[in-house]
Amino acid sequence: MGRYIARRLLLTIPVLIGASFLIFALVYALPGDPIRALGGERPLSPAVVAQLREEFNLDDPLVVQYAKYVGDLLQGDLGTDFRGREVSETITQRLPVTLRLTVVAIAIETVIGIIAGVLAGIRRNGFLDNLVLVSSTLIVSVPILVLAFVAQFVLGLQFGWFPIAGINEGWLSYVLPGLVLASGSLAYVARLTRTSIAENLRADYVRTARAKGLPNRTVIGRHTLRNSLIPVVTFIGADIGTLMGGAIVTETVFNLPGIGRAVFDSVQAQEGAVVVGIVTLMVFFFIFFNLVVDVLYAVLDPRIRYD
Repeated sequence: MGRYIARRLLLTIPVLIGASFLIFALVYALPGDPIRALGGERPLSPAVVAQLREEFNLDDPLVVQYAKYVGDLLQGDLGTDFRGREVSETITQRLPVTLRLTVVAIAIETVIGIIAGVLAGIRRNGFLDNLVLVSSTLIVSVPILVLAFVAQFVLGLQFGWFPIAGINEGWLSYVLPGLVLASGSLAYVARLTRTSIAENLRADYVRTARAKGLPNRTVIGRHTLRNSLIPVVTFIGADIGTLMGGAIVTETVFNLPGIGRAVFDSVQAQEGAVVVGIVTLMVFFFIFFNLVVDVLYAVLDPRIRYD
């Protein structure tokens, strides 16, 4: 197991380099001049523009810019934005907001999705099963942007259950955006759990457990659910990185000062260093949680071993 984890960690290095270069190239290809846009309606003088372009290496070719960026990165310098603010400072201030939002979304997705999937799986073709299938299809069909505005209007303005913007209400501020962010994944978790439960209920070991006279709760909770969670854990682990990326839309709609909102603002301003730093961090989280999922396989199914 130790050798397997070490190999996986070493493989993250070329993945992070490739991802950062791709994002750097995409930002480089954006049209417009970010330095001239800094002045807004009052254009900067040519001397100031030339000085800033030289300071941020904007006149260099793409490969040269990226090489200088990697050189600074190896020294622990994530760079600065066009206003002189350290990228590491931006990440440090905004990352906790996105992490809280992701934790809330994962909790909603896991708890509601697994419970709904189990109830649908053990009552296949029944009312609950049909309800889960119809509701999950409906949720997946609605774009997250539309769902966010509907949730704000109905649950926030009409019923007044949740705050609709900002983080002034503590953890309560994250419930509504977390529910919106988790909605699509919740539907997939419910359907995955439902399918896996329905298949494992027909397995020989389940029939053996019932033949021993074990109560249905024990058969479902101890025998069926544990094996059924393997594909669900795979999806949830991979979905953590996806949720952090999807937070760009959610944080913008709900006005949450997280790294998703920082990426949105930085793309508009063509802040290459900020975008590359944050997106590379997201890629690292995605790889790390996939590694955690691989390790959890051995916990859920003792037959799985890594050489």
